Amino acid sequence: MLSLIVALTAWAETAEEKGLEIAREMERRDMGWQSVRADLTMILADRQGEVSTRQIRFFGREGTEDGDRSLLVFDSPLDVKGSQFLSLSHKRGDDDQWLYLPALKRVKRISAANKGGAFMGSEFAYEDMGAPELEKYDYKYLRQEPYQNRMSFVIERYPKDEHSLYSRQVAWIDKELYIPWQVEYYNRRGEHLKTLTYRKYKKYLGRFWRPGEMEMVNHRSGKVTRLIWQNYRFQDPEVKDEMFDSQGLGYSH
Repeated sequence: MLSLIVALTAWAETAEEKGLEIAREMERRDMGWQSVRADLTMILADRQGEVSTRQIRFFGREGTEDGDRSLLVFDSPLDVKGSQFLSLSHKRGDDDQWLYLPALKRVKRISAANKGGAFMGSEFAYEDMGAPELEKYDYKYLRQEPYQNRMSFVIERYPKDEHSLYSRQVAWIDKELYIPWQVEYYNRRGEHLKTLTYRKYKKYLGRFWRPGEMEMVNHRSGKVTRLIWQNYRFQDPEVKDEMFDSQGLGYSH
């Protein structure tokens, strides 16, 4: 009788409920990292093969009552050296984002209507630079299938933000580890705009998986942005709360 009840419960679960359940498990497994810093290389490549490289320091603080916070500090090349980007993600409502440009000696707030713009000339939009908080989306389970020989869930998520660049995103989530392998982004016209691929995962502190490489391909422009992550340091005492204050942008870290 118990097995019949379990079977009926599983059968009664809707695609939307199952999609939300998968997203919720992803969030649950990644709770507790507190803070992190890392070294980041951003590689920009156009359709003709021209390449430029940027060196960045990344600082992150896990949210408790609200979303995660992140700060990116650009160290090279000279034309972007000293630029800083601060993102305060929120579980509900628009994220708060600011960009400090040393050439102008001013802090620019990124408005909700402009979050579809390119982040520092890359194929990542400002919207992509915020943490994908669970509450920002509606979800739908599509199917299971192998991705690179790893059995994965395929789910859709639909941004609730009316200013979002995207109508939907299709994500391949590892069935065992609950980490993303690939996300397809569709614009407001339903066209496949970009694909983000995660590679070279490593486990930290015994349970937190982080990619060594992320690659965003723009299918319309042919441009590609790769992010190479190195030297992850979790719960580092140098990651302080005051770093994530917009009033402090422009100061050295």
